[in-house]
Amino acid sequence: MEIRDAALADIPQITEIYNSIVLTSTAIYNDRPASTDDRSDWWLHRIEKGFPVIVAAEGPSILGYGSFGEFRSWPGYRFTVEGTVHIREDARGRGVGKLLLAELLHRARSTGKHVMVAGVDSENEASLRFLQSQGFVFAGQLREVGFKFGRRLNLNFLQYWLTPPDSVSPHDSTNSKP
Repeated sequence: MEIRDAALADIPQITEIYNSIVLTSTAIYNDRPASTDDRSDWWLHRIEKGFPVIVAAEGPSILGYGSFGEFRSWPGYRFTVEGTVHIREDARGRGVGKLLLAELLHRARSTGKHVMVAGVDSENEASLRFLQSQGFVFAGQLREVGFKFGRRLNLNFLQYWLTPPDSVSPHDSTNSKP
């Protein structure tokens, strides 16, 4: 398996992974499948802003992809990024996510970022466990901010310090949920 920068030729497979997740889960709060043009525009926008889009590949087959971008657009958030990793259903449980996430954390750290944030549906136990096993800590929950499949969804935020925190309160160092 190779972790590398995504290329334009990878966009159709990235789109397939994205759409499979959109249509079958609450991992992405979108209920409309994307076209390859939509995902190409997303990829190009990330690259133009200097953010990575990476893939895990076995030969020509894309097993998963990851990226990070702005957490919020105001200058005070310039040292914080929001990351995402999505794995093709039949490739889950093979360590693909760990490799992609490790590369994203390395790239964020190497560009001077301080914190990576992840937003995860509160019922997505597999993703929550995965991120916590990689060192992310629970940071809070926004209740009923999402809507999909006819119901309101809660969004959990987790964070990972890419550089040591300036100060940590007792609740910051646990993986507990309210």
